[in-house]
Amino acid sequence: MKNHTIQKLIYELVSKLFVFPIYKFVFKGHLIGRENIPQKDSFVMVSNHGSLLDPPLLGHALGRNISFMAKAELFRIPFLGFIIKACGAYPVKRGIADKNTIKTACKKLSDDNCIGIFIDGTRQKNGRVNKPKQGAALLAFKNQKLLLPVAIVNSHRLIRFKCFIPLFSKIVIKVGKPVKPPQSSSRHDLNSVTMHLQDKINNLIG
Repeated sequence: MKNHTIQKLIYELVSKLFVFPIYKFVFKGHLIGRENIPQKDSFVMVSNHGSLLDPPLLGHALGRNISFMAKAELFRIPFLGFIIKACGAYPVKRGIADKNTIKTACKKLSDDNCIGIFIDGTRQKNGRVNKPKQGAALLAFKNQKLLLPVAIVNSHRLIRFKCFIPLFSKIVIKVGKPVKPPQSSSRHDLNSVTMHLQDKINNLIG
């Protein structure tokens, strides 16, 4: 209980002291669809991915403690490893079906922590959902949790330069209505929900 309280405190401090000024004043962040965010139960947030800043920006904007997967190597970096772990991130080994990662995600959901998943698995140059993976749908089915489609607009082009002068894009985060988990873990049901999420997120992006 003590560790959970400390983690929550660090998460809030990082969010308010570091992420908030970047989100609000640098990128003029704006949230649309706040009413669609479940406030009581945990959920699986599913989003497009265009920038390394997506996790803190999304977590801050949605106002829920959202745990994202992070590359295992990041946890070995002094200080950074402590901060991202304290903020709820958990390690994943790329290219490996890591059962421990699945168990960690399931435990976080059962402990009322939300899970954030970038449905393509990696950043996309055009900022859209192009080749979605079925992991989010499977996780939602295993835990019977709602899937929350979220679009972060312009994250793939946060900073542009004009005559060597940096121009910062406006970040707009759009939250769609929650999607029910698949009825089964069959390939058909997982694919159906995954394609539905892809369509919803890309429609939110516009």
